[in-house]
Amino acid sequence: MAAEPQVELPEGKTRVVNIVSPYDIVGLMTSLARSRTRDGKSLLVVIVAGSVVTALSLGARSTFGLYLDPVVDSLGSTKAQFSLAIAIQNIMWGLSQPFAGALADKFGSARMLAAGSLGYAGALLLMSTAQSPGMLYLSAGFLTGIATGAASFSVVLSAVGRMAPPEKASMALGIVTAMGSVGQFFLVPITRSFIDSYGWRDTIVILAAMVATISIVTPWVRGTALTQQGLEAGQPGLSGQSDQSPVKPLRQELRRARSSRNYLLLNLAFLVCGFHVTFIGTHLVSYAEGLKVSPTSAARALAFIGLFNVFGSLLAGHLGTTRSKTKLLSGIYALRGVVIAAFVLVPITDLSVVIFGSVFGLLWLSTVPLTGGIVNQQFGPTHAGTLFGIVFLSHQIGAFVGAYLGGELADRTGSYSVVWWIAIGLAAMAALVHLIIDDGPVPEPPESLAPVPRVAPAAASVLIVVGVLAAIHGTAASNSEVATVAEYICVIH
Repeated sequence: MAAEPQVELPEGKTRVVNIVSPYDIVGLMTSLARSRTRDGKSLLVVIVAGSVVTALSLGARSTFGLYLDPVVDSLGSTKAQFSLAIAIQNIMWGLSQPFAGALADKFGSARMLAAGSLGYAGALLLMSTAQSPGMLYLSAGFLTGIATGAASFSVVLSAVGRMAPPEKASMALGIVTAMGSVGQFFLVPITRSFIDSYGWRDTIVILAAMVATISIVTPWVRGTALTQQGLEAGQPGLSGQSDQSPVKPLRQELRRARSSRNYLLLNLAFLVCGFHVTFIGTHLVSYAEGLKVSPTSAARALAFIGLFNVFGSLLAGHLGTTRSKTKLLSGIYALRGVVIAAFVLVPITDLSVVIFGSVFGLLWLSTVPLTGGIVNQQFGPTHAGTLFGIVFLSHQIGAFVGAYLGGELADRTGSYSVVWWIAIGLAAMAALVHLIIDDGPVPEPPESLAPVPRVAPAAASVLIVVGVLAAIHGTAASNSEVATVAEYICVIH
């Protein structure tokens, strides 16, 4: 017998039920349609608008792995050079996130998302004209990274999270995150077909036109952090009563974050997620095709990651309403390590690649609603865009290393094997770190705050230095050394 749909209980409480049938999904949609945001809008309309943003923005970004081999062949460049462009894109996305989040918190999410989508489209158009690796670094790397930061996770998730009623916030975040992968599921095979039919340059132009349409739906996520919560200084809240707790300035919240070991550990653990998804998103297709997997099956695996991430993100958002988010995240990272290990140990075939994409898709972005939920629990919603943007910077530091290291080692050794095993080790580390994170509210720091380690900046410095050294060493490597290492790895694989 199917479980009954979500039912509103007295005193604003909500009974959470499992979604096990179409009847339950209809019930959930009905409940969301009846729900109102903090400023009186339809919650369902806000979720739909946020979903369109993530579907187009993240869906377009997920196609970049399909361009690796065509761009390398067209420009006469190397995998490492294309990978460096994607690495620059990710680090600029991460660096721009706190600023985009802060500007959206102050001036409104709609303006930031509209500006970001138009800038994103412009960067893609410039990429379509690239004739050298340098232009690729500027367009696909620097400019696309900044624009993506203004038109993706940090801005849209913080807006939806603070607009939704507290009891429905986790599910709303799960839905919006999942829709990013619906975009991936549809855009990856479409892009593969367009590249085969029209070439990569014309395909990029079509993609730019799609991304520009984000600006049409941004008015539905309009509002600043204060107006969305009815917390204008000195004014009554949405309930008509003055808010009892004054709004804390951003500087004070940043000081509180800096003093929190749990927040710093969350930054460290989210770095691993960035490494995983960007390495796989950028290099899975090339890795599979290099092992004689058909281009269609390789692209299908990337598309299936998007499809199954829909279920993974929704499930994570649902479970996050009733269970410990830190323990859920620990389990997700542990499962990632197991799935990757199984993938690299079994023979690579068309079927195994598609199965890997399907299974790993369940774990793909299920970390995002849970991590965003922890930030909201630790600090509240007022400066959520900025504080999640900082956490996302750590994610993008991992993404920089995952994208670049994959291409660099592929050129130097002819194999991705070492990077796969690094990904397994990082998964184990993240699983352990989440077991010691407390996701409760962060206390105020002492008046005299002793210096504390800053995980994200320290990690950024170390990892970027490692990347530069790897590039220098890779340039100095001789062809004979490459051949020797490649032969050795092929034997042990």
